[in-house]
Amino acid sequence: MGKNIYTDGKYLENNQAWHTEDSAWKTKQILKIIEKNKLKPSSICEVGCGAGEILNQLYSKLPKTNTFSGYDISPQAIKKAKTKEKERLSFYEKDFLKEDISFDLVMTIDVIEHIQDYFSFVKKLKEKSKHQIFHIPLDLSVQSVLRIKPILKQRQKVGHIHYFTKETALEALKDCGFEIVDYFYTGSAIDLPSKSIKSFLAKLPRKILFKINKDLAVRLLGGYSLMVLTK
Repeated sequence: MGKNIYTDGKYLENNQAWHTEDSAWKTKQILKIIEKNKLKPSSICEVGCGAGEILNQLYSKLPKTNTFSGYDISPQAIKKAKTKEKERLSFYEKDFLKEDISFDLVMTIDVIEHIQDYFSFVKKLKEKSKHQIFHIPLDLSVQSVLRIKPILKQRQKVGHIHYFTKETALEALKDCGFEIVDYFYTGSAIDLPSKSIKSFLAKLPRKILFKINKDLAVRLLGGYSLMVLTK
């Protein structure tokens, strides 16, 4: 699966809202890790910004940040994002890695699982920022492997071509030369509206087991992602 689905309109066809319905929740998670680690970035960039709603919401939450910049290779996504531009908030239909720029903080929110050579991509991010925030879906769990349909659905509908556990995600970032500063689980399957009866029925056992043993709940039942701060 190549990057063409993000430029030829196929991805927009399958995801009309470009996931903006989840942006408020994702913004809350990003602010949590920023505030927890007392970061005060003067410049923030989101690579793979999509329709730009995460940056748009961060803009109002972080008034002391001087610039917010969003980059995406999709003309359809940037067309949506451009409607949100204002002073201090800009969007670019460009390959961020080819730009001679740097930022205090670079974010990739649900991005690396889409990229064929994500190792090269991630390594280059380190050269362009003091800190990095990654949000990585943890698609691999006992239930997803046994059922297999959830993994195939993620591949076909939203373009996931790499699948992670907490351990493999953190080790991959370390292999790319990053120092892990902080991380925590985020529970989209728990916090966001259910998209099927099965996911609705799974909410309660996920919540209960997560309170007992977080790692075990994520490994067995899935439904979680990983928010990671690196430098």
